[in-house]
Amino acid sequence: MAVVQGVKERVHMPLYDALIVEPEQQLREVESTPTLKFFVNVQQKTKLETNLQSASLLPHYNTFEARAMRVVISDLNPRFPYETEGRNGRVFISAVPVEGGGTGDPDEVDVAVAAGTLVDLYTEAFESDDGEARRAVDDPEIFYPGNNAPGGGELVFGIDALDEAILNERASPPGVQLRSLNGDGMAALISFLIFNTVTTLYVGEKIMIQMPTWFFPSGTGTVTQSNRFATHGEPSPLATFRFAEPIFIDRNQNFRVEIEVPEPDVLRDLQRLYGPLFIWVVLDGYLTRDVQ
Repeated sequence: MAVVQGVKERVHMPLYDALIVEPEQQLREVESTPTLKFFVNVQQKTKLETNLQSASLLPHYNTFEARAMRVVISDLNPRFPYETEGRNGRVFISAVPVEGGGTGDPDEVDVAVAAGTLVDLYTEAFESDDGEARRAVDDPEIFYPGNNAPGGGELVFGIDALDEAILNERASPPGVQLRSLNGDGMAALISFLIFNTVTTLYVGEKIMIQMPTWFFPSGTGTVTQSNRFATHGEPSPLATFRFAEPIFIDRNQNFRVEIEVPEPDVLRDLQRLYGPLFIWVVLDGYLTRDVQ
């Protein structure tokens, strides 16, 4: 359809882009740097992930007037892998054999498990009275890297050994994600994200606003009466940050949003998060475009 010369229309058309971590996938597999970039990598994304067609650019000769910005974080329960992919997919942990012999240290044996098995062990130990989880020595989910399997009986996993594996092993989920499954709800994970990151809007390589992520509530989400639920902001479009003055993005002008993780320890935990996890950045405002 031909463009009507000299005539423009102004429509309420928010721009959004997302970073998505698939189930059984860690964030480090999607983004390994300390900076999560939005509106930059838009190719081969679905409409759920972005409504941009070109990286960091508005369509054709359109302009955009940004009135608000929000950061939306999903509260979906994570899914962990139960299959390992070589050494990188395994979590190494110490266990104590009972009612069976062993070829190595009689008091302790080193084993490897998948992330999903580690979560099951942690949940069992967390909920038990003695802080222990037990598995049969010949359990198919238990691997013995040094071929040091005991002769029989059970393996006892203590909560301290599990905490150590969660703290140090790259393939394990971070403690904040496990706590979200064992009593704290998704509030622990969402709080971890918004209070430990800084969000910046760039237009033409110029910083237009830079603040900790808690400054940009989502203004979206569902509400239940359960304490297992949390959302970053009241689920209302009005419950989000609005610019005091509109930010204008001209035609063919680059723009992007970055969420930066300044602290190395926080970054290490953040990169070990398992999906499904969705993080959207939304620029809400008015798009001026040609009339066709």
